[in-house]
Amino acid sequence: MVQTILGSGGAIGIPLARELKSYTGKIRLVSRNPKKVNDTDELFPADVNDLSQIDKVIAGSEIVYVTVGFEYRTKVWQKTWPSFIREVVKACRKYDAKLVFFDNVYMYAKTAIPFMTEASPIMPPSEKGKVRAKVLEIILNEVEQNNLKALISRAADFYGPDNRNSALSIMVIDNLRKGKKAQAFGDISKIHTYTYTPDAAKATAILGNTADAYNQVWHVPTTKEKITNFDWIGLIAKELNKEPKVQTVPTWMLHAAGLFIPMMKEFPEMVYQYENDYIFDSSKFEKRFGIYATSPKDGIKRTLESMSQ
Repeated sequence: MVQTILGSGGAIGIPLARELKSYTGKIRLVSRNPKKVNDTDELFPADVNDLSQIDKVIAGSEIVYVTVGFEYRTKVWQKTWPSFIREVVKACRKYDAKLVFFDNVYMYAKTAIPFMTEASPIMPPSEKGKVRAKVLEIILNEVEQNNLKALISRAADFYGPDNRNSALSIMVIDNLRKGKKAQAFGDISKIHTYTYTPDAAKATAILGNTADAYNQVWHVPTTKEKITNFDWIGLIAKELNKEPKVQTVPTWMLHAAGLFIPMMKEFPEMVYQYENDYIFDSSKFEKRFGIYATSPKDGIKRTLESMSQ
């Protein structure tokens, strides 16, 4: 039984490959430069931006996991995501493969942010969120028409080993290590629940290998500890033996920085997620499988240990 990971070299793809070893000895890793996670992994170099390659990377798969991370730019997402997922769905239908799509919360309505569940309304306030909503629509339409077996494995903002591009890594960990102030968006006194990537990967592997989990949306295990962004910074600072000094970054500063650093233009539309409490509820998964999230303290400790190796 071949289980294929599209986007195998990222923060979710790497731990997911480790977890899938418990279910199959036939794991296909697809990325530009795939590297083995397990000894028996099949490496399949491919650029998923080239849609002509999608059919051949999926051929022979029983389950396909999409953990791809396209360049974090709205124009790139608008151009790439819908056409990519259509080709993935087309190939999954052709080869009778089940689809597991690893998702984020961008498509939820702004009013859902204080307490997100799988039933939260889909009404994205951002352009990137509209792209994610379109991708979700493409998948679920095929499911509703009985053309495809698929599930959505959804995480909150995440952190963890093999994930140096998260906000916590770039703005907090890297800065504190350099003796600088941690940086943060929005109101740091607001609750913000983060998903630990090994938890997300384990849950995604479980869901992909559970027959009755399909044709549903699942929130992966995420901490129930209602701690603020400042608390997260404090946990990191304590592990690094640093003072938890923080510089808040107002939205106008992001716009100004975008004149010199193009990437900074991508952040202002997402700041709303940091202006209110951000609680991601994973009770559905916990009740079904009896598995809970790693504590923030332990997750931060393990994350920092992995970065020092």
